[in-house]
Parts: sequence; C-alpha cells; structure tokens
Amino acid sequence: MTKFLIIDEGDFDNQVLQSEIPVIVEFGAEWCAPCKRMEPMMEEIALGWQGKVKLIKIDVDDNVDLTMRYHVMGVPTIILFKNGEPQERLTGAQNRKKLQAKLGQHI
Repeated sequence: MTKFLIIDEGDFDNQVLQSEIPVIVEFGAEWCAPCKRMEPMMEEIALGWQGKVKLIKIDVDDNVDLTMRYHVMGVPTIILFKNGEPQERLTGAQNRKKLQAKLGQHI
C-alpha cells in the first residue's frame, strides 16, 4: 500500500514543488476525524497509481506558514501539485469516486 510521507515546511519545496511526479498533499491535523477516515482510502487509491504519484501529509498545527501560504481554511484540504503548481483542490471529507475523478485526471 502506498503510504503518506509526513513532512514539514523545510521539506516542502524538495518533496512537493520539485517533484518529477504529481504529489497529493493532505493538509490535516492529528485531531481531524475526517482526515483519519479518508487517509486509508487515499492510500488505496494511490496504490493504483503507484510510481505515478506521491502522498504527502502536512500537519496544519505544526506548519502554520505553509498552511497560510496555500490558504488552507479547513481540514482536510487536499491539493494536487503537478510541476510545482497546485492543479486541484478539495476541502472537507470526500468519497472515493470524487477523489479518483478529480485527482485522476492529473495523474
């Protein structure tokens, strides 16, 4: 199963903006129940795209500057980055079908 890589602001440019493959970034929090429910589903979806996408997790409480930089107002917020640019954004709990449709078009 493809797992989330947990990073902080110091790793963001290297892991996300400079990535050669698309990166799905979840802005979440330890206390976020919808985040915890969605993460296993997102890992399963990413397994189908193995080698074509990276999963990254950012804790909004520990990375305030990065959270503000991308105007994250609610958790979970999922942003797909491709070639260093945000391509797709979803906020709040999502179902599998919507995640696959919205994110899959960029993979």
